[in-house]
This record gives sequence, structure tokens and C-alpha cells, in this order.
Amino acid sequence: MIVSGSASQALAAALSSELEEPLAAVEYDRFPDGELLAAVPGLADADSSPDRAVIVASTVSSDAHVELLQLQDAAREAGAGEVVTVLPYMGYGRQDEAFEAGHPVSARAVARAISTGADRVLTVNPHEAAVCDFFEPTATAVDAAGRLAEPLPEDLEDPVFLSPDAGAIDLAETVRDAYGEGETDYFEKTRHSGTEVEITPSDVDVSGRDVVVADDIIATGSTMSEAVGVLEDRGVGRVFVTCVHPLLARDAYAKLSRAGVEAIYGTDTIERGASAVSVAPVLASHL
Repeated sequence: MIVSGSASQALAAALSSELEEPLAAVEYDRFPDGELLAAVPGLADADSSPDRAVIVASTVSSDAHVELLQLQDAAREAGAGEVVTVLPYMGYGRQDEAFEAGHPVSARAVARAISTGADRVLTVNPHEAAVCDFFEPTATAVDAAGRLAEPLPEDLEDPVFLSPDAGAIDLAETVRDAYGEGETDYFEKTRHSGTEVEITPSDVDVSGRDVVVADDIIATGSTMSEAVGVLEDRGVGRVFVTCVHPLLARDAYAKLSRAGVEAIYGTDTIERGASAVSVAPVLASHL
């Protein structure tokens, strides 16, 4: 049985189709005092308890975290033999260390809470793989970056696949390999002052070539739009931006479009207008 969080309904439906498992009817409500209620009445009404409940819920907000905990508990209450929690996008995952004395490790705090209701946890392309160790048992990191090649045009001109920094070059290589051709490189960031940062491709010549910028998550788009501006100054061909998690907060989409981006492609780990491809097939292979 596939159980969907309110922020992951399209992905849950796609995963239900991939696995050929039924999609549960879920009710989402809010009481007058602001408290949430997420319920799965169909599980209790079933003739027998499900062998497993697969809860698909991106924790894009604090409310989504509470909703997930409730869905896990509802599955337990209905007697599910196994509760598998799929976090397409793990909120608070970038707070993987204390910023200063007295601060929490927020990723650890939410992982511990989620672990209490799950027999197994999967999360897609966490910003830092080490957050998987915060779960008990350790969560499985699912790499869906290869899916980003699917919506790209077939006629890319001598393409270059760029990652935002040297540490993320594997992501660009994964997208390049899935596409089937191209060169990879990364942006270098040189800090000249507390407010001035220079962003440049490290080596590769982009003049007249199509560039695909691959990242795990795009939040506000500020750094990405600055990087695209550098590419435009160097006579780049077309620029496509791809990311696993298209958070695209505030005016990020417009900001990137103004910078000259031809198109923005993301997956459905966060359901946005840019969600051009589903991670359901990759998740299904782990389930």
C-alpha cells in the first residue's frame, strides 16, 4: 500500500503505478486551533492489515514533518507489517551540523523523530550523504540524478555538464553519462571579500557550446543565476539548469530566466512547475 503525504501526491501515484501497489486514500485536515490531522481510513477498513505501508512524503515544511509522523503512526495503528518511509526530499537535511555552540544538529533531530515510526527509510540525493547515518537504522540514499538527462533536448551542441563546485562533480558526471555524451567541469568560487565572490568554470571553454548545469537542489537561485551570467559573458550557447530538488523559493524561477536560462528541469521530489521527470522508477528499484 502506497500512502502519500500531501506534498508528494503525484510522485506517490507514479510509484503506485511502477510497483503495481494500491494507492491509499489519505485525508488531510486542520483543526481550528491549527493542529494537523493526516489519516488513512482505508487501511483500517481493509479486510486484513497490509504487509507493508510505503509512506511517500517530502518534508518541505514543518507541517509536512508532523504530517509524516502522523501517517507513520496511522500505518502502525492499522497493523501494517512493515512501514517504509520514503523522503523524496528531506527537509532540514542541510542543517547537518551545529552552526555554533548551543545550536542543534537539526538534521539529526528530525531523523531521530522519523526513525521512531519507520522500519526502513529511503531518501533521494541528500545534500550531505552523512545525514543517512542519523537514522536508525541507517537510511538508504537513492541517486536519481541520472533521471535529469531525460528531459534534455536530443540536439545539444557539443555539451558541457557543469556542477556548482568540485565536490559535486559526480552529479554532473552522472547526468552526462545518462545523456550519453559531453564534457564535465565545475564552477570555481573565489572569494575576494566578505561580499564579493567570483564564480567561473574551472577549465573548459564554453564558447558556442550548450551547457547543462546540474545541482542537487536549487533554493533561491541567486548563486546559480550569477554563474549563468558568467557563462553568458563567455559566449555560451544555450544554458539548461537541472536539479534533483527544484525548491525554487520566492522568485528563483524568474531570476534564472532573466539570467538567460533556456529551461529549468527538476524531478518530482518537490512538485513544482519545473518537475519534468519522475524519480518513481529509481525508487521502485529500491522497493
